[in-house]
Amino acid sequence: MGRARVCVLGSANMDLVVFAERAPELGETVAGRRFVTVPGGKGANQAIAAARAGGDVAMVGSVGDDPYGRQLRAVLDDAGVDTRALANVAETTGTAHILVEDGGDNSIVVVPGANGTVHGLAYGLDEALTGAQLLLLQLELPLDAVLAGAKAARERGVKVVLTPAPAQPLPAELLKCVDLLVPNESEALVLTGKDDVNSAAHALAELVPEVVVTLGADGARWLRRDGAGEHVPAPSVQVRDTTAAGDTFVGTLAVALGEGRPMGQALRWATAAAALSVGQEGASTSMPTRARIEEFEARTFGAFGR
Repeated sequence: MGRARVCVLGSANMDLVVFAERAPELGETVAGRRFVTVPGGKGANQAIAAARAGGDVAMVGSVGDDPYGRQLRAVLDDAGVDTRALANVAETTGTAHILVEDGGDNSIVVVPGANGTVHGLAYGLDEALTGAQLLLLQLELPLDAVLAGAKAARERGVKVVLTPAPAQPLPAELLKCVDLLVPNESEALVLTGKDDVNSAAHALAELVPEVVVTLGADGARWLRRDGAGEHVPAPSVQVRDTTAAGDTFVGTLAVALGEGRPMGQALRWATAAAALSVGQEGASTSMPTRARIEEFEARTFGAFGR
């Protein structure tokens, strides 16, 4: 089984994380118990997750020429991600301001910074797509850059995987280029206007060939346009922080698909990785290695490949 070749076009942020018993109500002040800075951004998160899962990964995007930008580049480099197409720009590096409640739920405010400077066909994307099997996209970059990336991948026969977060209306021109859409439950409901995830999944499967809806503690639901599908339950784990669990899922899923694994097996592997990630605090710091994923997946779901 050869290494999966994955290109990620997306955001790179420094996550400024506060841990507190609960989020404040509007106008209220609450005491936090800890503050940390953690490299993140949905693009960088997915790139690191895919690299730790054993993929050959290239990251395309922008950071500022500042301490946060240099730290993000170093973390990506250390994970084995190719950062030659991660541009340095005059704008400051993007930040995400995250509050994590004791129960593991989180709320996030993102300041785009350098990510907002990526427009049209991103610097280095042409070269990064050469030889790639999958392009991972999210919606933390300007939409014109996402669309240009999807079109470039489609022209080269590269499978396009879109995480529609933060949720926003998706142009038909973009949907035509998407092979696999991976929303979480709330994003699926927002995108379709439906009030239950089953109806939402079916509505989305009319727009793209395949949909995987991540369901948190309930696992993931896969549906193909022709009606084939599967629900994979999530392992029962103690939740410490759900930040980047979805990105861990997508990055790991991409590696499994790039290695040619059937969707059912790929979903179990990705679900195991996401379950491991919520047991640790932070975004990139919570993402498991390939060895941990395989051991946990085999222990949870049985021998891989069944």
